[in-house]
Amino acid sequence: MTETTTSQTSVVGEGADAITYDVHGDLASATADRPTLLLIGAPMDAVGFTTLVGLVTDRPVVTYDPRGAGRNPTGTGPITVAQHVDDVHRVIEAVGAPVDLLGSSGGAVTALALAATHPRDVRRVVAHEPPAADPLPDRDRVLAVCRDLVATYDAAGEGPAMAKFIAFVMHEGEVPADYLDRPAPDPAMFGMSADDDGVRTNPLIRNMPDINAHPIDADALRALGDRLVLGVGATSGEILPARGARAVAALVGARVVEFPGGHNGFSGGEYGQPAGEPEAFAETLLGLLA
Repeated sequence: MTETTTSQTSVVGEGADAITYDVHGDLASATADRPTLLLIGAPMDAVGFTTLVGLVTDRPVVTYDPRGAGRNPTGTGPITVAQHVDDVHRVIEAVGAPVDLLGSSGGAVTALALAATHPRDVRRVVAHEPPAADPLPDRDRVLAVCRDLVATYDAAGEGPAMAKFIAFVMHEGEVPADYLDRPAPDPAMFGMSADDDGVRTNPLIRNMPDINAHPIDADALRALGDRLVLGVGATSGEILPARGARAVAALVGARVVEFPGGHNGFSGGEYGQPAGEPEAFAETLLGLLA
């Protein structure tokens, strides 16, 4: 692959189950030692991996838009990890298994669930900062906050819900018992309106609380051995996804690898957000897959 690598967009499934994915490079160039690399997020779509794709030059790369996001059909109902797993499995069937898989954030939860249920789909799995509450001591409090976010979204719309979400993802350490008793943040603090536009299609909120509550299949993941690595951002501190990664690793006996940057270490500034450290992130990732 070179800087002139071509990309091709395809769709698996129909109707509400239609999933859009992109192949960067030639799938025929994948080898047993360098299989296709699949990059997945949730609810982040393929755009978020644009910079990282350009830094992977030794194999074909596949990105996709998770259910309810990007170029896929929208909806208003809850989205489950089981649905994401089925979607990713269908993409892998289309491009050819096994793949190397990097899942980040909600995509890391999907990656763990896929590896547990379809281990032959993957050669190696890197789960980067899954916001998994299941193995945490404050699991019930984390999930209570997630349910409150959904209730706020249903009742008041995106601004109030996303203000709570941003405040929550900035919180470090265990969630205290009085967390939900604290005053709700003002959406204006984050440049958002408190007005309700009536839209209820936000895929981030639709993924809650299932993506956080998804049970970790410890036995199935232990069976992967050194094929599974949990990634934590060097600057992530004790935010929920970093805590989730460490807790999953401890539960299943997997290795924890520090990645450059924080939760968005692979980002090159997509969506207008501050960039991470994509070059160093790619170097760490490819070193794990070598």
